[in-house]
Amino acid sequence: MKHPLPPRLPAAGSAAAIGVAVAQFRPGADRAENLRAMRALTATAVDRGAALVVFPEYSAFFEPVMGPAFVAAAEPLDGPFVVALGELAAEFGVYVVAGMLEQTAGRERFSNTVVAVNPAGRLVAKYRKLHLYDAFGDRESDWVLAGEIEPPETFGLAGLSVGLQTCYDIRFPEVTRRLVDAGAELVLVPAEWVRGPLKEHHWRTLVTARALENTIYLAAADHAPPVGAGNSMVVDPMGVELVTIGEATDVAVAWVSAQRIAAVRALNPALALRRFGVGPR
Repeated sequence: MKHPLPPRLPAAGSAAAIGVAVAQFRPGADRAENLRAMRALTATAVDRGAALVVFPEYSAFFEPVMGPAFVAAAEPLDGPFVVALGELAAEFGVYVVAGMLEQTAGRERFSNTVVAVNPAGRLVAKYRKLHLYDAFGDRESDWVLAGEIEPPETFGLAGLSVGLQTCYDIRFPEVTRRLVDAGAELVLVPAEWVRGPLKEHHWRTLVTARALENTIYLAAADHAPPVGAGNSMVVDPMGVELVTIGEATDVAVAWVSAQRIAAVRALNPALALRRFGVGPR
């Protein structure tokens, strides 16, 4: 049986395709230095054609061992870090997405939050990590308050709907599926994927699976080693790994298109054929 060929993917840089960058680096405890590194990586991403730049989880502040310093580094959504991201986005005319530490009411723990700012410098979406990393010997919940289960926030990018999730959430397929049910066609995953036995294998498998099973693009930005596993990547709706960064601090840009999603879904209408929905929790 012959299968129809999908329409050709528009050439990189064409009006129908848009550049999405994953920016991989090693955030530290010096918040000013983190922002300087992010500015340099954003400049590189824009020079390579990106209209959206995705940075890792904990881009604002990070230490190898979580403790009180993380709580002290937390800020409100209108605090210095998000303001700086807005200025960065406006300076380069791009969307910027990054993980931050958000203050909570009691200030005994913080929210592990991803924010998206648009080229005008305005906050257009946020996501508070739902599944905390209480695994592989770590206990993120000692310091982090899990996000509430709320309707997903998405934003538009060149005709695509974009959703957000974080790191350990990638092990829970219902998180991505809820975003897809809310219309997301490109899902961004800032992460601090800790290295360890088989962890790189888990990362690559799970990122690819979430894109493939939902017929979406998925852009995942991780910390560079030695703490993070690296391997930031963009995967397309057919599970094709379009770009990957290995262990280095660098930027990789992939060209994404609504036409490619439509073509893949014409061949693999898995979303239309499913018989189970995502439950309320």
